[in-house]
Amino acid sequence: MTGAGYRPDSHRQLTFHDAAVAFAKGRDTPRAYLERCLEVIAERDPAVKAFVVVNEAGAREAADASEARWKAGTPLSPIDGMPIGIKDLIETRDMPTQMGCDAYRGSFPKRDSAMIRALRDAGAVILGKTVTTEMGQGHPGPTTNPFDARHTPGGSSSGSAAAVGARMVPAAIGTQVGGSIIRPASYCGNVALKPTQGAINRGERQGLSQSTAGVHAGSIQDMWLVAKAITTRAGGDPGSPSLFGPNTPPVASKPTRLIVMEAEGWAVLDEESRQAFQGVLEGLRSAEVEILTRADAPAIEAFERAISDAKAMTNDLCGFETRWSQQNLIESNPDGVSQRFQERHARAMAMTLDDYRARLLQREAMRRALADLLPLGDALIAPASPGPAPVWEGDKPGQPLAPRPTGDIVYNAATSALGVPCVTVPMTAVRGLPMGVQVIGHPHMDARVTGFARWMLEKVKPVVV
Repeated sequence: MTGAGYRPDSHRQLTFHDAAVAFAKGRDTPRAYLERCLEVIAERDPAVKAFVVVNEAGAREAADASEARWKAGTPLSPIDGMPIGIKDLIETRDMPTQMGCDAYRGSFPKRDSAMIRALRDAGAVILGKTVTTEMGQGHPGPTTNPFDARHTPGGSSSGSAAAVGARMVPAAIGTQVGGSIIRPASYCGNVALKPTQGAINRGERQGLSQSTAGVHAGSIQDMWLVAKAITTRAGGDPGSPSLFGPNTPPVASKPTRLIVMEAEGWAVLDEESRQAFQGVLEGLRSAEVEILTRADAPAIEAFERAISDAKAMTNDLCGFETRWSQQNLIESNPDGVSQRFQERHARAMAMTLDDYRARLLQREAMRRALADLLPLGDALIAPASPGPAPVWEGDKPGQPLAPRPTGDIVYNAATSALGVPCVTVPMTAVRGLPMGVQVIGHPHMDARVTGFARWMLEKVKPVVV
């Protein structure tokens, strides 16, 4: 699709939970569902470029096995037969894991990450690997926005977001350190869950203190069912109690009071994007949800001050924590990484241990400030990105590298550092492109914010600007 024409009140994403009802009654099959997904991929992926590789043969084999289970009345889970895209940072035994990086081109570990093994055990169809930015950082891959190819799909979960946004699959796995799940979902019109830190087992990807695995989906129901399918089988990260909540999707639940999180993004919102978000707040007020801002309570103002440098803090933490592995990569394959990667690494190498300790203390202060908001509201609400997806036409020869080719993490860095659950809700369109709203909870309140997000989708009128 080219040309900006998205409307959240009429656009319908691909869903699975409702189709699976027909599997049980013999009116549809997992194989037929998969073939429809493959048809959309064949039609749209030459332009969207969401997938690195599609394992058609393996997917068909898995779908046929699922079909036999549904016919026998023995599906392994509610997502038995669901085609799922997997971000190409996550290991899969039957497809390469190349991390969007030339240095890893052809890398094929031939093993499943914990979350992939759990999905297979639930009967999911692991359809393909989706494009990631280089090493999950700032250098973009080839993926385009499914609603206008001139615009970025976001990053680093570029392909996962775009594959769902283009109706290629009903769900895809992404990861987030700064803003890599919530922001791409905002740009591509998806729902997405960035869970409480550590709630979904990251398998081999344990090297960053605020890296999180999450789910992009076309519906709240599928989003939750995929998350639970993983966590009931693989748990969370070591030391984490994993994802709390029911095995079935949380019911729609109306919040009583929501707190607006302005964060660093408030100052950079353009007028149309601000108008769209304010329109959502007005819709909530019309539904008798009380909205609080930083002017309404000293604790909210203190929280806003505490998160005012979250973006730089997140970049510093992540840079310091990856610098030795990145140094090894650069030394072993200096031509296999981008200039953008090397410049980021150089900044990280300039940090001292005292710099890192100061950022850790800053993060702890942020978390204490958030805890002080617990008595004031049911959850927080904010834009999921500082506007719709920006235009991305590539770096210009002879000019400095673009600072944010996949968009700005300014509305995601704080919640990543806080380690709290966020759900992207596709509630607005700005200039014909999606712009999501995020509902933000306190740690381990994933099910609660999912219920609030579901209620918003069902009861609050979307805003088109």
